[in-house]
Parts: sequence; C-alpha cells; structure tokens
Amino acid sequence: MRWALALKISIILQWGQSRHRPPSKAKCISPIKGYSSSLEGYGRLIMLKKIKIVPLADESFGVRSMCTYVETPDLKILLDAGVSLAPNRFGFPPHPKEYEAIAECREKIAKASEKAEVVTLSHYHFDHHTPSYVDWFCNWSSPHIARQIYEGKLVFVKSYQEMVNFSQRRRGWLFRKTGGKYAKRLEIADGKTFKFGDTLVKFSEPVFHGPVNSELGWILMTSIEYNDEKMLFASDVQGPMCDKTLDIILTEQPQLIIIGGPPTYLGEFRVKKEHITLGMQNLEKIAMNVPVVIFGHHLLRDEEWKQSSQPIFDAAEKSEHSVITAAEFVGKESSVLEFRRKRLFELEPLSVDFEKWMKLPLPKRKLVKPPI
Repeated sequence: MRWALALKISIILQWGQSRHRPPSKAKCISPIKGYSSSLEGYGRLIMLKKIKIVPLADESFGVRSMCTYVETPDLKILLDAGVSLAPNRFGFPPHPKEYEAIAECREKIAKASEKAEVVTLSHYHFDHHTPSYVDWFCNWSSPHIARQIYEGKLVFVKSYQEMVNFSQRRRGWLFRKTGGKYAKRLEIADGKTFKFGDTLVKFSEPVFHGPVNSELGWILMTSIEYNDEKMLFASDVQGPMCDKTLDIILTEQPQLIIIGGPPTYLGEFRVKKEHITLGMQNLEKIAMNVPVVIFGHHLLRDEEWKQSSQPIFDAAEKSEHSVITAAEFVGKESSVLEFRRKRLFELEPLSVDFEKWMKLPLPKRKLVKPPI
C-alpha cells in the first residue's frame, strides 16, 4: 500500500520547527462556480491544487462535528471521525430533522472511511471520535460503526496518559480497548511529524481546549502539507481563546484553516465573557492572516453567530481573504439546526411513532433507532 512506509514511522520534525515555504501558487477563484451566494463579499477563495479537502460533518450540516476528509497525491486521511447531537437544548431533545442530519453525516463518514488510509483523533469528545457502544440518541454509534471506521487503519491519537483530564483519560483508555484495537497501528501523535512520500502530517503539542487551564483539557492540532501547500485543522481551540495557540497557528502559515470558534452561546453561563472576547479577536487575526478560514463548530450553536462574526468577515474582506462555513465550502447553504430546536418542535409536527419513541426511558432510547 502507498502508506506502508507508515509502518516504519518517520518522525522527522517537531511542531513549530521552521519549514516555511513561499506563498502557495494555489488558484484564486472569485466567485466559485456552484457555491452559494452567501460567499459573495467574503473576498477570493483560494483553492489548493494538490490537497483535496471535503468537510463531512459540522454544525453547518446540522450536527456537532468537524469531521473532514483530506487527500493528497500520497495519502487519504480522515480527521476526527465523530459526530453527535446535543442531548438537550432549551429543554428539548434532538428533533427528527437533526436525526436525519446525523444519519446523513454518518453515511458520508462511513464512505470516506472506506477510502481513508489514516484516521486521526484530536481528543476524546464524542463529536470528534466514534465510541464503540450503541447510542442512537446522541452519537448514532455502535460497535459495528466504530469498527468500520478504524479497522485496518493507521490511527493517530492524542495521548490519554499525558496532558489529559479525567474524562478524556477514561475515554482514551476505553478507545484503545474497543475501536482502537482494530487499527492496523495505533500511534500516539502528540508533537510528532510523519512523512508519507511528499506529504507531511504534523501534530502539535497538546493545546488547550479553549482558554488557558480549561477544565475540558487539551487537544492536538494537525497540519497537512504537500510541497508548497498547507492546511491546518484546529478543532476545539475555540477561537483560539489562548494567545499561545494563536502564535502556533500563525507560525505555521497555512493557506487554509479549519477551526472551531468560541462557544458564544455559553457566554455568561459556563464561559467567561473575556474568554469569548479573546477568542473572537484571535479569530479575527486569523482571518487577516490566513487566506481561507472554514469556521464554525461551537460558534454556530448560537443563533446570533452571523452578527457576532461580522468583525471577522470584515477583517477577511480587507485582506481579500475568505471566511466561510464547512457547508458553504462544499457549495451548500448552511443548515444549522441546534439553535432552532425549540422552533422546530413548535412548527414541525412529530409523527406518532417518533412521539412514542420519545416516551421511552433514556437507556432504551439509546438502544433503539429513532423512527425518522
């Protein structure tokens, strides 16, 4: 196989070592044929020529996830193959529309996993990896689904023993014993770089999941570089809310970044206002320095996300850069469902079968697929 050299893993650089190249010769297109009109006014969208990027699941698709498929001439890689739904928003469980969305995203992830040679896991939250137990209520998961994703793959994971909180330590241990046991090779990736032909896959040292000393722990960022092209996957940095994480991102100089925004919907509730402000300001700096920013995740759980992001859009436009959602990147309109949940229950009538399913005890709901 093309990735057989991974069995003799070549760790050649630590994250942050200088390997800068001249600006990419990536093609600039404006407007993008087939893309939604919502891209208009956000500058030029730079399309990398040799690195193919396909977002598969995200809040802009109606679920919680950042799962992305990336392909270079040397490698096919699946980033953070997990997806989930909020168990409760506004006092309501997921709506049938959300279950339709997660089923569709699971199907896309399954198809991508058939092609992927490498799967990554930035941290052990269930919207970023697939657990090996049956849960149709929030994670649309089962042992079969997890095995399908990880079996026979080279799986790069965050350490569950160092720089990890208790919850993720437990989940990481369980992953090694369940879905991870089917991997061709399970490799701790913290701070390492791996070479596949002319493709470099680099993992950061653990960075905070949000603000400094976050109780949510740490994650790994991943960059994929082929010749003079580079993309960066920064999942739950939440802006970032940590200036050191921002410095790492800007030092990497990617042409494209996929990044999670701050959880503005939790402001003054579970997240300090000053942390959210810092995250939004740092995201604005990224928009000024990175040609294409695919953003969302926590940020899109807030009904006012477009209004609060206007300074970020403005900063990108001044630099002739683009800030878009994952759905827009693949030419679709964003379909954010979570913050609309209450209205969905008010306006979209439920089927008799779904109402019966909702009345089941929670443990049984997890074991029975919702009738959608």
